Amino acid sequence: MPPTDPALPDAPDGLDETDLALVEALQLRPRATWAQIASVIGIDATTAARRWRRLTADGLAWMTAYPAQHASVVGYVDLACAPGAVDALTTELCHWGPVFSVERTTGDHSLFLGVAAYDLPSLDDFVTGRLGRLEGVRSVRLSICTRVYREGSGWLVHTLNERQRTHLTGGDGRTRARPGGGPHEGDRRLLRALGADARRGHAELARECGLSETTVRRRLARMIAGGEVYFRCDLTQQLAGWPVIATFRIAAPGPGTEAVAHALAGLPETRLCASVTGPDNLLLSVWLRSPADCLTLEERILHRHPGLRIGERDITLHTAKRMGRLLDRWGRAQAHVQLTAAPETGASEDGRGGWAAGGRRPR
Repeated sequence: MPPTDPALPDAPDGLDETDLALVEALQLRPRATWAQIASVIGIDATTAARRWRRLTADGLAWMTAYPAQHASVVGYVDLACAPGAVDALTTELCHWGPVFSVERTTGDHSLFLGVAAYDLPSLDDFVTGRLGRLEGVRSVRLSICTRVYREGSGWLVHTLNERQRTHLTGGDGRTRARPGGGPHEGDRRLLRALGADARRGHAELARECGLSETTVRRRLARMIAGGEVYFRCDLTQQLAGWPVIATFRIAAPGPGTEAVAHALAGLPETRLCASVTGPDNLLLSVWLRSPADCLTLEERILHRHPGLRIGERDITLHTAKRMGRLLDRWGRAQAHVQLTAAPETGASEDGRGGWAAGGRRPR
């Protein structure tokens, strides 16, 4: 647990078992009614709704929605920075729309970023023309994501039992439809409205988007059925019992790499497993109980997959932004920054560190 920051209130209490069960139920069925959620975790609907309001008000848990294909290209960027520049860079990058995640890490690179872009030239312009020129940045390393095997919306708390999960999902687990060509233009306002709070009611969404409630219900149902939208129920990992984030860069041999990636993605600790460019062709990020668990997990992985080589291993010192959500030193949710993608070359900045809309949208 990080030391108490004098600028922050005392650390809040952790989440109890009912809170964790509530979070997992929402991970499995993000838009389920409170009556459906309550019947599974053994409380009444009013209590479930009240607990969720408390969790969100305290920043201990939150719901986010985003397009399944919010960008054509995703890059993972490591920044080596001057020590005195890390704070200022963290603050600035947290408010850039194309930078969807910001972590301060150990190792040769102080900052680890997730970046979304329209296409490869856009990513190149953004990384070299924007990130590389920031004051205090000494070097930039870019790995391009070629396939995601698991990301944060696929991670579960693992508090519910199999019967409870089946009751919520109808036995289909977390299976998603394959995304099509992305949301239609008319759906984007709805997705933006859901971005900061994916539990917002149909009536509220209809008022904000200038649509009828019937239209909102129909469009949202279609996007969910078509796999066009991802939902994430996140929580402050420090207070939920997973205070350590470890990131491994792994070299896997060509034959069998996909099978290994699927196996790593299936580990309960895994938050992100992706194939990337570079000599270390798999990126694995996990949530753990303690720093000592890094070695235990590494040994377990190498025992099961002796052909792998782990090139780098880092621990996250602080997650400042996670999928658009700004987090404080305790990992509590603060403001939400709308996800965007670095656009085609020549598009203008919007004045907020993000990018102006216009032109062809990410597929």
